[in-house]
Amino acid sequence: MYAPALLSLALGLWGVRRGGTLWRDEAVTYDMARRSLPDLWSTLADADAVHGLYYLLMHLLFEVTRGLDPLLVLRLPSVLATAAATGTLALLGHRLAGPRAGLLAGSVFALLPQVQRYAQEGRSYAIVCALVVWATYLLVRAVASPDGRTWVAYAAVLVAAGLLHEFAVLALTAHAVAVPRAARRAWAGAAAVVLVTVAPLAVLSTRQSDQVSWIGRPGAGALVGFAGTAVLALACAAMGRKPTSRVLRGVRLPVLALGLLVLPALLLLLVSLVTPLYVDRYVLYGQSGTALLTGAALARLTRARRTRAAALTCAGAAVLALLPVTLQLRTPQSRVDDVGAIARAVAEGGAPGDGVLYQPARRRVWSLPDPGALRGLRDLALDRAPAASHTLYGTEVPAPVVRARMITASRIVAVSDPAGQPLDATPGEIVKRRVLATYFEKCGTRRVQGARVTVYARPGTC
Repeated sequence: MYAPALLSLALGLWGVRRGGTLWRDEAVTYDMARRSLPDLWSTLADADAVHGLYYLLMHLLFEVTRGLDPLLVLRLPSVLATAAATGTLALLGHRLAGPRAGLLAGSVFALLPQVQRYAQEGRSYAIVCALVVWATYLLVRAVASPDGRTWVAYAAVLVAAGLLHEFAVLALTAHAVAVPRAARRAWAGAAAVVLVTVAPLAVLSTRQSDQVSWIGRPGAGALVGFAGTAVLALACAAMGRKPTSRVLRGVRLPVLALGLLVLPALLLLLVSLVTPLYVDRYVLYGQSGTALLTGAALARLTRARRTRAAALTCAGAAVLALLPVTLQLRTPQSRVDDVGAIARAVAEGGAPGDGVLYQPARRRVWSLPDPGALRGLRDLALDRAPAASHTLYGTEVPAPVVRARMITASRIVAVSDPAGQPLDATPGEIVKRRVLATYFEKCGTRRVQGARVTVYARPGTC
């Protein structure tokens, strides 16, 4: 089962620097990983605790890799984790449906666009996915050959996944429906250990709900997309099923794979109708279900002579159809923004002594990787810098102080989201907009990937 893992590794390393660019979430990782351990600990007490273990691991990695390319260091853990997930998934498919299904499942997983994307991102999602896939493999082994040590390993791996991102525990819903009756007591004990261990992190993160305030309720597109995926998955399950399919003491590939693909995402979607929390990357490991179902279906179709040619033709066409997406994922335009390009645009638009405003304040993230690029510009709203304030984006002075500082400036470079994005209604953000509209005129706007950089000056001085 080395071939799928090597394929994933090759895809992950191909274009991993993405033109030397970062996007905003990776900028947060980079900044947090470079903070001192006391500063990191103090920050996590108030913000982003859900990613705390990941930031700690990345901090240690950056400490031992000083002098190496920081972009490579940032993304290499995700590349390696995805390759490991691919290899483990191939082994899982092998155990459940035979070597051909395992080989195809691993290969499909490596080629999935969403998997390729997060294989090259300096965030925790690929590592969480790898741990969930590993835990699923251990679950199948524990059910097939009851051994207390395997159940302990299963619980330990899933605990690690949950501590890296608490939504990893949603994989338990998929495991619950796949475990046969004879193994339910042992599984329930392991699941209880996982839930109890991860619960403190979940409680702490609920107190930091501002970190997910940007998430909106799932729209019709998300619901239709999920429904369509579920229907296709059922079709693959039907094609991959055969009367003599291999069953390991009750663990069936269609049930396990459908559970992984559907149940965590469905639960998150339902919760999001009340409290918006659904983001597809939070349940990236669901793609392992897609790969298992597709691999099993292809294995069955390519085994029969009358369907082999059609199956191979369709598979080849799918790979070719994915090529443009595969290429696009390795460009700066594939992410929501380009932190470096935005910082350069601000530096080019401003002059020494000019003021700079971030609208909203959380867009100060665009300055985190290289604060020196904006040397000479005055951050008019800043109270305390991110590291000094033990926050992600720094703290800002009260709205009246923001107004007073803005009025003393002759030119201001405003950095904001692209047109059409909702405007924050906090006092500070309202004051920024009002003062710009009342006391300044717009000299020009430069649009860069994911942002607008607008220069304002006093009337008649542009």
